[in-house]
Amino acid sequence: MDIVFWILLPILSLIFLLALLYLLLFIRPHKKKDADPALLCDYAHRGLHTDTVPENSLAAFERAATAGTGIELDVQLSSDGVVMVFHDATLIRMTGVDKRLCELTADELSALTLGESEERIPRFCEVLSLINGRVPLLVELKGENFDTSLCAKVAELLKDYNGTYCIESFNPLLIKEMRRCLPTSLYGLLYTNVCRDKKKKSVLNILLTVMAFNFLARPDFIAFNKEDRDSLPVRLTTSLYRAPKFVWTVNTKEELAAARAFGEHPIFEGFDPEG
Repeated sequence: MDIVFWILLPILSLIFLLALLYLLLFIRPHKKKDADPALLCDYAHRGLHTDTVPENSLAAFERAATAGTGIELDVQLSSDGVVMVFHDATLIRMTGVDKRLCELTADELSALTLGESEERIPRFCEVLSLINGRVPLLVELKGENFDTSLCAKVAELLKDYNGTYCIESFNPLLIKEMRRCLPTSLYGLLYTNVCRDKKKKSVLNILLTVMAFNFLARPDFIAFNKEDRDSLPVRLTTSLYRAPKFVWTVNTKEELAAARAFGEHPIFEGFDPEG
């Protein structure tokens, strides 16, 4: 019995230490700060788009601003370093062009039409000029590698913007760099069960799924996949540490009502909440 005890003691001690480090260091979000209440609202996912008004278009953003709802949008860099508003890494779904967005210049991208419309891929500066502070913006930084060059470009455009905005990303390195560029802004970690979504349990996917890189990002809020509302990492960050809760993607008015009842700030798509 004594031998078993002395064998198990260091193992149990190590497990306890790792659990403590996970709770107090790795998963812990940024120390709680008061968010601008205007940012804790509903957001139209990629603008208030329809079958005829394409996502992430100036028309979709104008519809959202006119309706008075917040706007979620995606940003990434063109080949010549201009911040463009577009979701996918590749252009084919929205433009029919079988290339990556980062392979074309801003002028080449701006010449492409979105879907069957006359709308074109907008530059981020165009969106900021159009919205001009009328509604809050939720800006998602795209990127799945170590390249953080997007951050300085986005910060340069936002530093003189007169409206309210917050910033989010799946990539904790982008949030970390963005916080260095704009230290007083509000930042969120986009969360989903990566192992489930990518159908692969690699070390990196596991660490992302348990939010083990929060110590890098130190997010102020968590924007989670609605399927992961009850997951342990989401519960720890939003219940134990009381980080504000954003949820995506809300597709019906019933889901919208449920999200609001749970104290979540919904990122919705596919319907007009006031229609």
